[in-house]
Amino acid sequence: MNIEALAIPEVLLITPRVFGDARGFFLESWNRRSFAAAGLDLDFVQDNHSRSQRGVLRGLHYQIRQPQGKLVRVVAGEVFDVAVDLRRSSPHFGRWVGARLSADNAQMLWVPPGFAHGFLVLSEQADFLYKTTDYYLPEAERCLRWDDPSVGVQWPLAPGSQPTLAAKDAAGSLLAQLECFP
Repeated sequence: MNIEALAIPEVLLITPRVFGDARGFFLESWNRRSFAAAGLDLDFVQDNHSRSQRGVLRGLHYQIRQPQGKLVRVVAGEVFDVAVDLRRSSPHFGRWVGARLSADNAQMLWVPPGFAHGFLVLSEQADFLYKTTDYYLPEAERCLRWDDPSVGVQWPLAPGSQPTLAAKDAAGSLLAQLECFP
Protein backbone atom coordinates (compact mmCIF):
# COMPACT_ATOMS: atom_id res chain seq x y z
CA MET A 1 0.00 0.00 0.00
CA ASN A 2 1.02 3.60 -0.50
CA ILE A 3 0.52 6.13 2.32
CA GLU A 4 0.64 9.85 1.55
CA ALA A 5 0.50 12.59 4.19
CA LEU A 6 -1.78 15.44 3.13
CA ALA A 7 -1.30 19.16 3.88
CA ILE A 8 -2.17 18.36 7.49
CA PRO A 9 0.37 15.56 7.95
CA GLU A 10 -1.64 13.49 10.44
CA VAL A 11 -4.39 12.99 7.82
CA LEU A 12 -3.27 10.23 5.47
CA LEU A 13 -4.41 9.18 2.01
CA ILE A 14 -3.98 5.42 1.71
CA THR A 15 -3.92 3.62 -1.63
CA PRO A 16 -4.06 -0.16 -1.27
CA ARG A 17 -2.61 -2.55 -3.81
CA VAL A 18 -5.39 -3.70 -6.12
CA PHE A 19 -5.02 -7.03 -7.89
CA GLY A 20 -7.31 -7.19 -10.90
CA ASP A 21 -7.98 -9.41 -13.87
CA ALA A 22 -10.88 -10.31 -16.17
CA ARG A 23 -12.83 -11.72 -13.20
CA GLY A 24 -12.71 -8.51 -11.14
CA PHE A 25 -10.36 -7.39 -8.38
CA PHE A 26 -9.10 -8.06 -4.86
CA LEU A 27 -7.67 -5.64 -2.31
CA GLU A 28 -6.87 -5.69 1.39
CA SER A 29 -8.70 -2.76 2.97
CA TRP A 30 -7.38 -3.54 6.45
CA ASN A 31 -4.53 -5.65 7.71
CA ARG A 32 -3.43 -4.87 11.25
CA ARG A 33 0.18 -6.02 10.70
CA SER A 34 0.62 -4.08 7.44
CA PHE A 35 -0.85 -0.89 8.90
CA ALA A 36 1.21 -1.22 12.10
CA ALA A 37 4.38 -1.70 10.03
CA ALA A 38 3.47 1.57 8.27
CA GLY A 39 3.14 3.38 11.62
CA LEU A 40 -0.62 3.04 12.05
CA ASP A 41 -1.03 0.70 15.01
CA LEU A 42 -4.80 1.07 15.36
CA ASP A 43 -7.47 -0.72 17.33
CA PHE A 44 -10.86 -0.45 15.66
CA VAL A 45 -14.02 -1.14 17.67
CA GLN A 46 -16.85 -0.34 15.25
CA ASP A 47 -17.61 -0.54 11.51
CA ASN A 48 -20.21 1.76 9.93
CA HIS A 49 -21.86 1.88 6.50
CA SER A 50 -23.91 4.74 5.08
CA ARG A 51 -25.61 5.14 1.71
CA SER A 52 -26.42 8.61 0.44
CA GLN A 53 -27.69 10.26 -2.72
CA ARG A 54 -25.97 12.89 -4.90
CA GLY A 55 -25.65 16.23 -3.13
CA VAL A 56 -25.98 14.85 0.41
CA LEU A 57 -23.43 16.36 2.77
CA ARG A 58 -22.83 14.53 6.04
CA GLY A 59 -20.82 16.37 8.66
CA LEU A 60 -18.69 17.89 9.85
CA HIS A 61 -18.92 15.60 12.91
CA TYR A 62 -16.69 14.76 15.87
CA GLN A 63 -16.97 13.56 19.45
CA ILE A 64 -15.51 15.80 22.17
CA ARG A 65 -15.34 12.81 24.54
CA GLN A 66 -14.29 9.41 23.26
CA PRO A 67 -12.89 11.04 20.10
CA GLN A 68 -12.89 8.69 17.16
CA GLY A 69 -10.18 8.04 14.63
CA LYS A 70 -11.76 6.97 11.35
CA LEU A 71 -10.48 4.91 8.44
CA VAL A 72 -12.92 5.80 5.64
CA ARG A 73 -13.51 4.49 2.14
CA VAL A 74 -16.12 4.37 -0.62
CA VAL A 75 -17.23 1.03 -2.09
CA ALA A 76 -19.79 2.39 -4.56
CA GLY A 77 -19.82 5.87 -6.08
CA GLU A 78 -17.69 8.90 -5.24
CA VAL A 79 -17.46 11.46 -2.43
CA PHE A 80 -15.40 14.50 -1.53
CA ASP A 81 -14.12 13.69 1.96
CA VAL A 82 -12.98 16.39 4.41
CA ALA A 83 -11.12 16.51 7.73
CA VAL A 84 -10.84 19.71 9.82
CA ASP A 85 -8.20 20.00 12.57
CA LEU A 86 -9.89 20.92 15.88
CA ARG A 87 -6.80 20.58 18.11
CA ARG A 88 -6.09 24.06 19.53
CA SER A 89 -2.44 23.10 20.16
CA SER A 90 -1.93 22.19 16.49
CA PRO A 91 -0.27 24.56 14.02
CA HIS A 92 -3.04 23.45 11.64
CA PHE A 93 -5.96 24.33 13.97
CA GLY A 94 -9.03 25.32 11.94
CA ARG A 95 -7.52 24.16 8.62
CA TRP A 96 -9.03 21.49 6.40
CA VAL A 97 -7.88 18.90 3.88
CA GLY A 98 -9.98 17.00 1.40
CA ALA A 99 -9.73 14.13 -1.06
CA ARG A 100 -11.96 12.48 -3.62
CA LEU A 101 -12.62 8.90 -2.58
CA SER A 102 -14.33 6.51 -4.95
CA ALA A 103 -14.95 2.86 -5.67
CA ASP A 104 -12.77 3.34 -8.76
CA ASN A 105 -9.68 4.75 -7.02
CA ALA A 106 -10.07 2.47 -3.94
CA GLN A 107 -8.34 5.09 -1.79
CA MET A 108 -8.96 5.45 1.92
CA LEU A 109 -8.48 8.37 4.29
CA TRP A 110 -7.19 8.12 7.85
CA VAL A 111 -8.84 10.85 9.94
CA PRO A 112 -7.24 10.84 13.42
CA PRO A 113 -8.99 11.73 16.68
CA GLY A 114 -9.19 15.49 17.16
CA PHE A 115 -10.62 16.20 13.72
CA ALA A 116 -14.12 16.97 12.45
CA HIS A 117 -15.05 14.81 9.48
CA GLY A 118 -17.60 14.97 6.69
CA PHE A 119 -18.24 14.19 3.05
CA LEU A 120 -20.26 15.34 0.05
CA VAL A 121 -21.67 12.75 -2.37
CA LEU A 122 -20.60 13.47 -5.97
CA SER A 123 -22.10 10.41 -7.72
CA GLU A 124 -25.77 9.44 -8.08
CA GLN A 125 -25.36 7.36 -4.91
CA ALA A 126 -22.45 6.40 -2.68
CA ASP A 127 -21.84 3.65 -0.17
CA PHE A 128 -19.42 4.90 2.47
CA LEU A 129 -17.69 2.54 4.94
CA TYR A 130 -15.64 3.51 7.95
CA LYS A 131 -13.96 1.93 10.92
CA THR A 132 -13.72 3.84 14.22
CA THR A 133 -11.27 3.65 17.09
CA ASP A 134 -13.94 4.38 19.71
CA TYR A 135 -17.66 3.81 20.11
CA TYR A 136 -20.34 6.28 19.09
CA LEU A 137 -21.35 8.46 22.04
CA PRO A 138 -24.37 10.58 21.03
CA GLU A 139 -24.13 13.00 23.95
CA ALA A 140 -20.51 13.81 23.03
CA GLU A 141 -21.19 14.38 19.32
CA ARG A 142 -20.61 17.90 18.00
CA CYS A 143 -21.00 19.39 14.54
CA LEU A 144 -18.91 22.06 12.85
CA ARG A 145 -21.00 24.01 10.36
CA TRP A 146 -20.22 22.75 6.84
CA ASP A 147 -19.96 26.29 5.41
CA ASP A 148 -18.13 28.06 8.25
CA PRO A 149 -16.34 30.94 6.45
CA SER A 150 -13.45 30.89 8.94
CA VAL A 151 -12.65 27.30 7.86
CA GLY A 152 -13.50 27.83 4.19
CA VAL A 153 -13.93 24.27 2.95
CA GLN A 154 -14.08 24.37 -0.86
CA TRP A 155 -16.89 21.86 -1.40
CA PRO A 156 -17.21 20.89 -5.10
CA LEU A 157 -20.81 22.09 -5.43
CA ALA A 158 -22.31 23.34 -8.66
CA PRO A 159 -22.55 27.16 -8.64
CA GLY A 160 -25.64 28.30 -6.76
CA SER A 161 -26.49 24.82 -5.46
CA GLN A 162 -26.86 23.84 -1.83
CA PRO A 163 -26.20 20.40 -0.33
CA THR A 164 -28.87 18.23 1.23
CA LEU A 165 -28.30 18.29 5.00
CA ALA A 166 -29.69 16.50 8.03
CA ALA A 167 -31.29 18.87 10.56
CA LYS A 168 -28.39 18.38 13.00
CA ASP A 169 -25.86 19.28 10.29
CA ALA A 170 -27.83 22.37 9.22
CA ALA A 171 -27.74 23.44 12.90
CA GLY A 172 -23.96 22.99 13.21
CA SER A 173 -21.88 25.58 15.05
CA LEU A 174 -19.19 27.92 13.82
CA LEU A 175 -15.60 27.12 14.79
CA ALA A 176 -15.47 30.15 17.11
CA GLN A 177 -18.37 28.69 19.13
CA LEU A 178 -17.23 25.06 19.22
CA GLU A 179 -15.89 23.03 22.07
CA CYS A 180 -12.53 21.92 20.67
CA PHE A 181 -9.62 19.73 21.73
CA PRO A 182 -6.63 21.04 23.71
